[in-house]
Amino acid sequence: MSLLAELERVAAAVERRLDRLLAEPGERPEDKRLGEAMRYAALSGGKRLRPLLLVESARLFGVKEEEALPAATALECIHCYSLAHDDLPAMDDDAVRRGRPALHIAFDEATAILAGDALLTLAFEILSDEGTHPDPAIRAELVLLLARAAGWRGMAQGQALDLSPERQSFTPAEIAAMQELKTGALFRFACEAGAALGRAGLTERAALIAYASSFGQAFQLADDLLDAEGDAAALGKAVAKDASRGKATLIARLGPDMARQRLDELVVEAEEALAPFGDRAITLVETVRFAVDRKR
Repeated sequence: MSLLAELERVAAAVERRLDRLLAEPGERPEDKRLGEAMRYAALSGGKRLRPLLLVESARLFGVKEEEALPAATALECIHCYSLAHDDLPAMDDDAVRRGRPALHIAFDEATAILAGDALLTLAFEILSDEGTHPDPAIRAELVLLLARAAGWRGMAQGQALDLSPERQSFTPAEIAAMQELKTGALFRFACEAGAALGRAGLTERAALIAYASSFGQAFQLADDLLDAEGDAAALGKAVAKDASRGKATLIARLGPDMARQRLDELVVEAEEALAPFGDRAITLVETVRFAVDRKR
């Protein structure tokens, strides 16, 4: 099966789970509005790249896809919440997401905040449920890993740094560290959660963490290049935002040519990290190549 077909299949499986989880928004109009906003944020398409990484990382250790999908769905709830909040006027102030009005435009700012909050907490509801894994220790570890990835020492801290006035003076190393928090933390969770589900050893887990680190940096650098050079209609969102807002990016510091050189290096680093797994990791190898070659 091709990578695109695999990506679409896993995305469809996650969509079905999200659809079931959000199928009953409530009886009163005010209850339904919040549920509808959550559905708008979570069922708006997207590549579902993070769930694929989790499923494939778990597969390395003999975990069946169906057994990895609950954690993958929880991860996607976090990702969708982060997009809804990132688009808010107080954050990145984007009016378009995935080719349609951002959540706060389609509804309102307060509803977008609450829908994001609800998706965030739904993720931990999923992970702590017995259906996610029969071993409570594994469920507890998944909760801990995701809390760290999404919280004040992970994604939230990365967003805070990205919005801070100090970003104007960030060095390339500081930019990479910021992006590893803002973007890379959820990729790390995807790979580490797969290892946790498969009860992987420390060496195997370290290899996947190294892969996720290079993957996250490469993904963000490719995203920055798309923002600088991409087409808004193809991307389904505004472009050239980073430069106009004074965002700290490696492109701004290094220039496009050196940024592309660094991107090539990151792909090699990601592939080398997977060497201990041999051909079993071919899908993960193909995924990092896909992430940097995408046009949207």
